[in-house]
Amino acid sequence: MKTEATLASSGAISAATTRRSRARFAILALLAIGTVINYLDRTVLGIAAPTLSKDLGLSAGVMGIVFSAFSWTYTLSQIPAGLMLDRLGARKTYFLAVASWSAFIILNGLSGGLVSLMIYRLGLGVAESPCFSANSRVVGHWFPQRERARATSIYQVGQYVGLAVFSPLLFWIIEAFGWRAMFVIVGAVGLAFALVWWLRYHEPHESRTMNDAERDYIGAGGGLAQAADAQRPFSWRDVRSLLGRREIWGAAIGQFAGNSTVVFFLTWFPTYLVTERHMAWLKIGFFAILPFLGASVGVLFGGWLSDRLLRSTGRINLARKLPIISGLLLSSSIIAAIYVKSDVAVIAVLSLAFFGQGMGGLGWSIIPDIAPKRLMGLTGGIFNFTANIAGIVTPIVIGAIVALTGSFYWGLMFIGAVAVLGAASYIFILGDIKRIELPEADGAGKIA
Repeated sequence: MKTEATLASSGAISAATTRRSRARFAILALLAIGTVINYLDRTVLGIAAPTLSKDLGLSAGVMGIVFSAFSWTYTLSQIPAGLMLDRLGARKTYFLAVASWSAFIILNGLSGGLVSLMIYRLGLGVAESPCFSANSRVVGHWFPQRERARATSIYQVGQYVGLAVFSPLLFWIIEAFGWRAMFVIVGAVGLAFALVWWLRYHEPHESRTMNDAERDYIGAGGGLAQAADAQRPFSWRDVRSLLGRREIWGAAIGQFAGNSTVVFFLTWFPTYLVTERHMAWLKIGFFAILPFLGASVGVLFGGWLSDRLLRSTGRINLARKLPIISGLLLSSSIIAAIYVKSDVAVIAVLSLAFFGQGMGGLGWSIIPDIAPKRLMGLTGGIFNFTANIAGIVTPIVIGAIVALTGSFYWGLMFIGAVAVLGAASYIFILGDIKRIELPEADGAGKIA
């Protein structure tokens, strides 16, 4: 007869040898789909602009203001969105965000003129503001440290693949049904996804699909959220404490640099190809996809490399910083586009630079490693606020340069210099990647 010790030992061996479930990858799929929808929704106005501006009687200058409206409210809403995330948790916050931004997209299709269109664009910026902080929080809870860079790269690739893959479909919808129908269709898809998120997402401690082997694996790697971690009372002292940490500023300045490259490709890239390179529209339609594909490969490669380095060396600083710094330095190669002559060469340079940006855009993988456990939302909000100032600054700076000089020469120089600044920020400002420890708050929201 087996003794109790023997039975216990057998049970432990059985648990240790149980194949881990893969519930975390189903959650990652939700994040990836949400990110595709997020980026499509914030950029569909650019696809609709030629016909929309004509129907509503909006000049190119006015459309520039409409384009910028999203970034103003998106940036200003980052910290409040982070506080909302810490208060409500990822499930409720993400659901409310997707549902509300999808409603604003539908309203875009009902715009009757400049005023209503501006209101809906400003609302869209507010509604989308919690998305990336929520993504970071979910990855921090659902994935062990050794898998976070790759998980981050997988959901982030959605922002590039979505634009490259679905833009032709959106152009077809406009051609067949008009720009108003496109906004309504895209918004309806978002509302459907919000319902899927509400039904399918749950925190790790609530999961019924995760077995003990996966739970132990994630917990041993620094993941898993406890029910008590969902909230921390707001305190301005927390904000001041986070703003006083070099880790926050180092990561945020680096992300600002990477975002500047993204913003160039989302705003001035087509104009650059037309006015500076004198490419035909048909050629632009083909060539414009290639840099986004390059960025897709870059972000996946960077995530794979980062986690591979962590597993092989155990050095978190090397594993997280090396791919990002290398990517930002590679992004600075955009300056070479000034000096090449052929269309193929310039697209190759720009694709290489955007590949580098994909690698350098993995700053979000650092946030789960440095954010206080119960302030991931606030930390992500501060980080994203600083980083997304690029969406306001970069288009204005490049526009002013082009207006003053009639050339993109100094505009590309600006993008290249900012990329080098971002690399320097990760090297000299960020410091060691380790979790920031802040004093705990008491029940009244005061710091104990």
